[in-house]
Amino acid sequence: MNRKKFEKELKVLHEELSRLQEWVKQTGARIIVVFEGRDTAGKGGVIKSITSRVSPRVFRVVALPAPSDREKSQMFMQRYVEHFPAAGEVVIFDRSWYNRLAVEPVLGFCSDEQYQRFRSYCSVFERHMVNDGILLIKYFLDVSPGVQEKRLRDRQKDPRKHWKLSPIDLKSWSLWKEYTQHYNAMIAATDTDFAPWFRVAANDKYTARLNCISHMLGEIPYESRPFDIPELPPARGISEADSVLNFSRTVPEIF
Repeated sequence: MNRKKFEKELKVLHEELSRLQEWVKQTGARIIVVFEGRDTAGKGGVIKSITSRVSPRVFRVVALPAPSDREKSQMFMQRYVEHFPAAGEVVIFDRSWYNRLAVEPVLGFCSDEQYQRFRSYCSVFERHMVNDGILLIKYFLDVSPGVQEKRLRDRQKDPRKHWKLSPIDLKSWSLWKEYTQHYNAMIAATDTDFAPWFRVAANDKYTARLNCISHMLGEIPYESRPFDIPELPPARGISEADSVLNFSRTVPEIF
């Protein structure tokens, strides 16, 4: 898909996201959207496409860093629960508690006992979330080995993308088979009727973004609600001279 068509279709979806946002605010809905997937699959791009035209006070993105020593001593889910939505919020997790079922065991960041214990109660915990009224939607963005290699090499060449390239990203390429095994085990253990997994084919980043947003809108039982658009008050004889501010420094107009 070319960019022009992508932006045309995305504009339509942004209008629907605005309607969803109004419904969330008016009904007090609580929604969690989890994004997992292979490195370079485009989780960040999908999330930016969702959030670029909505309020950050309604749509919150959570991308947690590596746990601190204190967090490592806590119950595993504790650091995630504090970011769960209150009424009228949509929380988007850019990677989530599912690190414990894929990234951590593959890279040796957790013991086998920790892995097995979380695998056994992850769905139980999600059942409690759903029973408490949270709508939980889980996406896994998938790319082929060839596409992942190309995107990793692009990150090496493009200075704007160097920050996306970490030693862990490079390890993900060399450990493709190990990740595949753990992803399959993760899906088998946590793909439930109350919190199913949805695979997003992400070799084409534009179609992946559109397909994912469209599907997400279909998974949420929102209704179009009228916008409460305030009237613009009449101007009170404002002149250009009234707008002058007395700053001592101004950014040079280079462009």
